[in-house]
Amino acid sequence: MASSKNAKSGSVTNCISLDSFTFDELIEALGGSSRRMRQNAAHELSVRYVANPDELIPFVELLIQSLDLPESRTRWDCLDLLTAIAAKRPELCTDALAGTEIALFDDEGAGPLRLAAVRFLCTFGSTSPERSDRVWGLLDEAIQCYHGDPEYQDMMSALLDFSVADLSDNVKEAFAERMKFDAENNRGLTRTRSQRIIDNLSR
Repeated sequence: MASSKNAKSGSVTNCISLDSFTFDELIEALGGSSRRMRQNAAHELSVRYVANPDELIPFVELLIQSLDLPESRTRWDCLDLLTAIAAKRPELCTDALAGTEIALFDDEGAGPLRLAAVRFLCTFGSTSPERSDRVWGLLDEAIQCYHGDPEYQDMMSALLDFSVADLSDNVKEAFAERMKFDAENNRGLTRTRSQRIIDNLSR
């Protein structure tokens, strides 16, 4: 069994290569009892389908259920896939909000799990003003909780995309107010991106 570097978390994980598995075999492994097989199946599905998730649409419920699994890697790969689906079919992903909230504030979860949760919330919330209202409370808390984390700049990239979406007026106002402190008092990339978000929200 080969050992490979986990690029997202920097940890070393024993990986089983599933690149020869068919789609049906990967789906079966994701729903199976082996943590290691679930983790590697979720990763292989993400590698193959995150850019074009249409084939996974019939299995959205399985991806959502996978957010309740104990292993962080499985959850963040499934969140990546749900993010891709939410960009096209957000109405199918509403039930993922509960699992995403748990992932976002999982004290034992890896940073990439929290980042994947933020990306999902930003994508889902970008699809309508009503959905932006649903996710804003979680995003607002995430901005405050993870402001100094290594993943925060990647979170800001997702927040920048969120800031140009069709958001509700209440979200625009609250979002701009949340970014105001960093735009006025921080430095470097955080300050620049915070000001860009404010500028986007004022258009």
